[in-house]
Amino acid sequence: MISARLSLSAALLCLSAALPAAASAQTAMEHGTTPSEILLKGADGKTIGTIAVTDAPKGVILRVQAKGLRPGWHGIHFHETGDCSAPSFKSAGGHVHTQSPVVHGLLNANANDDGDLPNLRVADDGTAMAEFYSTLVSLHGTGGRPALLDKDGASVVIHENPDDYKTQPIGGAGSRVACAVIR
Repeated sequence: MISARLSLSAALLCLSAALPAAASAQTAMEHGTTPSEILLKGADGKTIGTIAVTDAPKGVILRVQAKGLRPGWHGIHFHETGDCSAPSFKSAGGHVHTQSPVVHGLLNANANDDGDLPNLRVADDGTAMAEFYSTLVSLHGTGGRPALLDKDGASVVIHENPDDYKTQPIGGAGSRVACAVIR
């Protein structure tokens, strides 16, 4: 089980921390997919960036562009409900999952949390630009993976602290500081 989860976590990679947005959108279009771009809101309800989710043959590509965040590492996850009611974003629910009880953590041998992603790095000027590939979810429920575009949508939530990939229920990532609705 450990090697299977570690192999899966190896598939969740940060494709690029500095890839220009235009280039990644162009790449998605060249492969016949169109990224779905959504607004990222801070706890005050103001737009602080964009999130683009692109369907891929065996998962999704998530592109994050943000500003105004605290520098350092931040947990980022797919959450089960497409509702980012500020200021706490608790309306986004828990992480996307297909099994209960939900066990969190890319480094947890018993993990079943499909919303897990690697941490997001925010630069000293408060900006972040990164792409992640996740084989744990899909836009429409393809391949038995949970659908982000189900009847109530999903959300991408950025937390105030890094995810340690082990601690329950959210890897010690702390409060929710930004949220984007996927619909």
